[in-house]
Amino acid sequence: MSDGSGLELLFTYGTLQLPDVQLDTFGRLVGGDADALPGYRLEWTDIDDERVAQLSGLDKHPILRQTGDAHDRVFGRVLTLTAEELDAADEYEVSLYRRASVTLASGLRAWVYVAA
Repeated sequence: MSDGSGLELLFTYGTLQLPDVQLDTFGRLVGGDADALPGYRLEWTDIDDERVAQLSGLDKHPILRQTGDAHDRVFGRVLTLTAEELDAADEYEVSLYRRASVTLASGLRAWVYVAA
């Protein structure tokens, strides 16, 4: 979600935190602040996209599933991205994921990739 400055907030919990993935996807390293997403749990899924698997170095990637249980929590980082960088993240994520709007533990509204 936009932070009011025209930039987008993206909660990341997996490979979008890796330097090589960030450099390839955004053309730069993106820091970010620690945060958490309540009501979700982390699972793992097979990645069939050869380019994505090669870039991340992993053939299994984390994926979020909504549980609705406030005790479930996924920890990650909030990245501040331009609209173009968010589009690039959409292209990086395979069809197993969809982008959703969520409220983080900090109260920030952000985009996150969840199970499609």
